[in-house]
Amino acid sequence: MLIAGVSEKFDLSPDTLRYYERIGLIPRVNRNNNGIRDYTEEDCRWVEFIKCMRAVGLPVEILIEYVGLFQQGDETKEARKELLIEQRKQLFTRMEDMKKVLERLDYKITSYEQTIVKKEKTLNKPQD
Repeated sequence: MLIAGVSEKFDLSPDTLRYYERIGLIPRVNRNNNGIRDYTEEDCRWVEFIKCMRAVGLPVEILIEYVGLFQQGDETKEARKELLIEQRKQLFTRMEDMKKVLERLDYKITSYEQTIVKKEKTLNKPQD
């Protein structure tokens, strides 16, 4: 699949795909006889994985480390697993923090709505 198709499929710009490849977030993509990137299904799975991990906030540096470990082979399975476990812990903490913020926002919105309703009722009272 050419870069335009991958770009459309994953809603990433061609520049982003080239950048991901250049910095090692996705392994080097094969090129056809004309030198044009030709993404395989495996390449697309890497793009999907990286997009998913970036969407939840995993740092580029961590993902580069993960890809590097993967490329070293099976002897890095435990290191990769530990890297993912640590990132999961950090993501969980961020989610808990976000949950607290969401609860606070819900409280503020409810308070705001109650205040507005009270004020609107006083505006609708007949004047003497």
